[in-house]
Amino acid sequence: MRIDKYLWSIRCFKTRNQASASVKKGAVRINGTIAKPAKEVFPGDKVNFRLNQITHTIEVLDLPKARVGAKLVDIYRIDHTPKDLQDQMSLIRGGKDGLRDRGSGRPTKKDRRDIDDFSTNPDEDF
Repeated sequence: MRIDKYLWSIRCFKTRNQASASVKKGAVRINGTIAKPAKEVFPGDKVNFRLNQITHTIEVLDLPKARVGAKLVDIYRIDHTPKDLQDQMSLIRGGKDGLRDRGSGRPTKKDRRDIDDFSTNPDEDF
């Protein structure tokens, strides 16, 4: 199976095009050598790829026939990415959620109505 198709089918990348682009950039190595998108991958190969500023290391166990569900991914690979890098990845994901408090930024419909009521009737109490 092609390396770009394999990385897409085990859900390392969201689309096959993203997987192929990453391989073309030279961000994917198979057994230590830089791979091209059409490079074949076999069970037992070690694959290193860089995604979101983290270098992931996986070992190919088997080749899926098609894209597999998230629960079945571990049948086809073993993740050898160091634990501290996995923790760093979860911090990056969690940090994006806390960028803005709910309600700050653009006003919600309720906020807009309250602002309109206040600006049209400044003497009335809420």
